[in-house]
Amino acid sequence: MRPRPHIPPDIEEYRDEHWQREGSLQVQAPLDAERFVERNGFAACLTDARRPGPSLYVAVCGRRDAVMPRNVQKDPEASLTWQLKDQLVRRGKTYYAKLSRGKAMFLAPRMIPYFHAVWGIRKSEETRRLSKDARLILRVLRHEWEMGTADLRTESGVTDRVTFTRVLDELQATMLVVPSEVVYQPRFTYIWTLGIGRFPTPLTRRVRRDRAVREIARCFLTGAGLTIPGELARVTGLSRPEAGLGNRALVAEGYATTPARGVYQLVAPGASPVSD
Repeated sequence: MRPRPHIPPDIEEYRDEHWQREGSLQVQAPLDAERFVERNGFAACLTDARRPGPSLYVAVCGRRDAVMPRNVQKDPEASLTWQLKDQLVRRGKTYYAKLSRGKAMFLAPRMIPYFHAVWGIRKSEETRRLSKDARLILRVLRHEWEMGTADLRTESGVTDRVTFTRVLDELQATMLVVPSEVVYQPRFTYIWTLGIGRFPTPLTRRVRRDRAVREIARCFLTGAGLTIPGELARVTGLSRPEAGLGNRALVAEGYATTPARGVYQLVAPGASPVSD
């Protein structure tokens, strides 16, 4: 097995600052969480130190070595992360859904067009690319606009719980459906709505795929300082060949260097992510 490339100490410190893996930078409130997502462009929700990339849970912990405990229900940091996730969903200023490979992620509004260019689908493609059950759920939401889980299962006719969950993951991964509210009383449920209803401008903006991949790579490298082989693909869900194309595009424009095969380093640490 090939050894994992070493990340230099100065890069780890750079990531500590940008990914808020320090006690002085801990995320404690919804506004902190929104600023964290905006600063990084995108972030995972409940990943820990065993996975690379910005993570709300790690930022709540405020330490580089944060590991999710087995009994998350009794862990105060996991509980706070979950509460912040619910509040960010409710506030609707950041995009939240299970995206590529079922990864629960937050997106800053400026990054939505780029992720959508890679993983979203157009209405003309729905018949070909979506399952029949996904189209049934989508039809109900386009008529009712938003609906709780139980009602949506009944109205769509997709009543099997496992199938319904799988289909909702499919609709989230294609950036068509998002949760808009989390309700705990009288029983726990998500309220589901159309992504375009919450983020109409970024989800209707057309972006070429190659540009989208480049900007996703730029966004990650800006926060990471340096990326090692396979890291961008693992964090974002891009294929490794496409992630490589994005990183090499940054080298071509002088934004990054490549000191070793598959390693890409930011030319000017401290640069801000791209914005329009």
